[in-house]
Amino acid sequence: MAQVEQLLKYQDEDAKLNKIEKEAATSEEWKNYSQAKSFLTKAPEKLDAMDAKAVEMNAALEKLNEKYEEIAETLKDYENLDELVNDGADISFYKKNATQLTEKLKAIKSEINALSKSVKEADEEFKALKKKTIAMQEKYKEYSAVYQEYKKGKIAEMDAVKAELEKLSKGIDKEVLARYKTKRSERIFPILCAVRNDRCSQCGMELSIVGKEKIAGGNVTECDNCHRFLYKE
Repeated sequence: MAQVEQLLKYQDEDAKLNKIEKEAATSEEWKNYSQAKSFLTKAPEKLDAMDAKAVEMNAALEKLNEKYEEIAETLKDYENLDELVNDGADISFYKKNATQLTEKLKAIKSEINALSKSVKEADEEFKALKKKTIAMQEKYKEYSAVYQEYKKGKIAEMDAVKAELEKLSKGIDKEVLARYKTKRSERIFPILCAVRNDRCSQCGMELSIVGKEKIAGGNVTECDNCHRFLYKE
């Protein structure tokens, strides 16, 4: 039972460290700092992607304008249909072609208008993101300074608890402590729990026959469900 008592003392002290860690991870200082850092990390990639898209859209717009001019130039050949009539030509073929070209011209103009609108929106979005990035760079400096100051205080608290944990670890079997730390890294807490009515007091799972035998012998066993260390009070 000496090992269990020492582990419980260790866990009680570790609970203080766990609390400090949670406070640090959910603090406004950390949230502001991490969100600003995340934004600035992703911003260059987003700006590059938007810039590449703008280049692509402008190239497509240029091609559409060229095509529009080409068809408009071709339509000029049909401006003198009256002269063809006077010459006795059958102009039904020419009229059909002229109509088709006019419809194409309208469709391309519609595409140009839609694409021009998209280019404008993309340009505005790019400028807005760039402006936000510049503003966030200033905010990041501010948040970083505040967080670093906050972090110093938390590190001092953590170091004090860690020093106490180091003292308590002297009376715990190295293998047991290693397993404890492994479970701790898996965000399992508390790690050492009492058995009540042959069940894990944390998840309620009933002990196996082997587990019950270990507990009865005064040893620590492991819950088959939540994998915490279990002991008999």
